[in-house]
Amino acid sequence: MKIGRYKRELSAALAYAALLIAVAIIAPAFFSAANLRDLTLNNVPVLLVAIGMTMVILVAQIDISVGSQFAIASVAAGALAKSGVPMPLVLICVVMIGAAMGAINGALIGTLRLPSIIVTLAMLVAWRDALRWTTGGEWVQNLPANFQWLGLGQSLGQWLIVIASLLVLGFFAWTLRSMAVGRAVYAVGSDTEAARLAGIEPTRVTFFVFVLMGALVGLAALLNAVRFSTVPSNAGIGLELKAIAAVVVGGTAITGGRGTLIGTLIGVALLGTIGTALTFVGVNPFWEKAIQGAIILAALASDFVLGRVERMRVAQQVS
Repeated sequence: MKIGRYKRELSAALAYAALLIAVAIIAPAFFSAANLRDLTLNNVPVLLVAIGMTMVILVAQIDISVGSQFAIASVAAGALAKSGVPMPLVLICVVMIGAAMGAINGALIGTLRLPSIIVTLAMLVAWRDALRWTTGGEWVQNLPANFQWLGLGQSLGQWLIVIASLLVLGFFAWTLRSMAVGRAVYAVGSDTEAARLAGIEPTRVTFFVFVLMGALVGLAALLNAVRFSTVPSNAGIGLELKAIAAVVVGGTAITGGRGTLIGTLIGVALLGTIGTALTFVGVNPFWEKAIQGAIILAALASDFVLGRVERMRVAQQVS
């Protein structure tokens, strides 16, 4: 393995390690089992959405509608369970609902070649307002007993949520690294025209990636919703920013073609830990967004510098 290929991931990992060491010295209570459990469960939805966002950014696109999709999928999960649909079927339905919303984005962006930032911004507003109009802002309440923790009890349900998210991470990490479809994702993001000449259809790859994005949002929404006894209709606000930030901090190039899901995992862990860590060390938690913003800017600056150095190196070799 060439260490140089993973400079950004290593930088994020070192920053996370430094954060944990500092917290361990100042506030060792941070590492209590209860806090680590809550921290993990709170970041499972962000991780699942960030997995899909990584693939979207790898093809040089963006999706800022995922927060609204998350809200719709969450309410749909609660409504279906409340109407008596068995939980395994609820899972399938919610994932399909998410995939359908992703397919709309994919068709507009991949097939019609509309700018992803404009399309997903429009869908961010459209989905959120449609949900607000449909529900009247009311939460889904009086859910059946088998909805919370999937009817497995809190302890087993928590383990299932964490294990399921890690299995999804492992599967897509393997797919991107070892399967032809994974190489196609990188190829489209690196050079669309070269990918087309190599026999890859960029429109299909882009459409497929947005469908996966939506499906993962649906799964994330369900695994998050089952933790509670009610489902809020305003779920997912700000989720798109968390996911994009984690992906960028984890080393995925915002211009596409480069990045790993291991880096995304590190980015989710780093940004997800900051707020709780600040509380434990006695710092005003309002600093969380400022610190996250500084980390994101540092990651983007690093990406720019490394890209420029790489281009100079290639130019020198050509000359």
